[in-house]
Amino acid sequence: MSVHTREFSGARAKIAIIGSGNIGTDLMFKALLSRRVEVVAMAGIDPGSDGLARARRRGVATTHEGVDGLVALPEFADVDIVLDATSAGAHAYNSATVREHGKRVIDLTPAAIGPYVVPPVNLEEHLAAPNINMVTCGGQATIPIVAAVAGETPVHYAEIVASIASKSAGPGTRANIDEFTETTSRAIEQVGGAQRGKAIIVLNPAEPPLIMRDTVYCLVSDCDEDKVAAAVAAMVEKVQGYVPGYRLKQAVQFSPVPPDEPVWTMVPGVRGGTKVSVFLEVEGAAHYLPAYAGNLDIMTSAALRTAERLAEVSA
Repeated sequence: MSVHTREFSGARAKIAIIGSGNIGTDLMFKALLSRRVEVVAMAGIDPGSDGLARARRRGVATTHEGVDGLVALPEFADVDIVLDATSAGAHAYNSATVREHGKRVIDLTPAAIGPYVVPPVNLEEHLAAPNINMVTCGGQATIPIVAAVAGETPVHYAEIVASIASKSAGPGTRANIDEFTETTSRAIEQVGGAQRGKAIIVLNPAEPPLIMRDTVYCLVSDCDEDKVAAAVAAMVEKVQGYVPGYRLKQAVQFSPVPPDEPVWTMVPGVRGGTKVSVFLEVEGAAHYLPAYAGNLDIMTSAALRTAERLAEVSA
C-alpha cells in the first residue's frame, strides 16, 4: 500500500487522533494551536470520555468505536496523518487498519513497528517512513542528550533514569512499563549512538506531584569537557524549540571512573574513563494536563513537531 500523498498546496495537513485519554486529548489541544495541521477526527473506546466530549465541543468529528469507527467516518477520507495515542498492544491493529487506507502513522506508544524518531536527532532521516515511532517520554527527554555527547566522543554505555509523577502515569503508561524500558534502551543505542543503553522509570508518589526529572549518565573513554558541555547546551536549546519547559537543572558534570569500577563490566574491552552526568527537568505547558506532567507533554510535543514536519515536506 502506497503512502497517502495528497498535495497540501499551503493548506494545513489533516490529522486524526486515536486515543481520547490524557495523551490523545493533550495532543489534540496542542494541534488545535498549530498552523501546519488541522485535527479533523478523534477516536476512543469510552463514549463518556472527557477527551471525546472536548473534541466534539471544538468541532472535531468523534467516534467511540476505536480505529474501526475512525475509518468509517466521512472525515477520514481526507486525513493525511494518523497519530496513535493508545497502547503498544493496540497499536499493531490500529496501524494495520489505517495503513490499509494509505495513511501515514505517528506512533506515541512503545510498539516500535516503525523507526525510532527523536525530532532534533534523526527526524530528517525518516520523513518517508509510513509508520514513525516516538519511542517513549523518557526517550524523548534523554536521547537528545546521549546523541549530543556521542557527537563529541564515543559513548560506551548510557543509562537514563526517568522520574515521573505517579499521577501522570495513566493505565496505558502503567501497562507499558516493560515496553518502555525495552524500547527506550534500544533507542538509546540506535538513535542516541551509545554502544549499550539502559533505561529505568520511577513513578514518584510524592504530594504535591513533582515535575518530570531525568538523569542521563554516559561513560566515555575521554572527552573535551568544554565541547561536550557546549553540545549538550545546544541540544537543550533545540528541544526547547518545541518543549519550552525542557531545561538543565545544573551544569553538566564530569567525574573520573577508575578501571576497577564494576560498571566497566557493561562494556567489555574498555577500562577507565569519564562519567558524564546530565540532570534535566521537563515542565509541561499545561494545555490540558497539569504542568507537572512533563512526561506526557514532551511526547505530545514531539509527535506534533513530527506531524508538522511531515506536513511541511509534503506541502
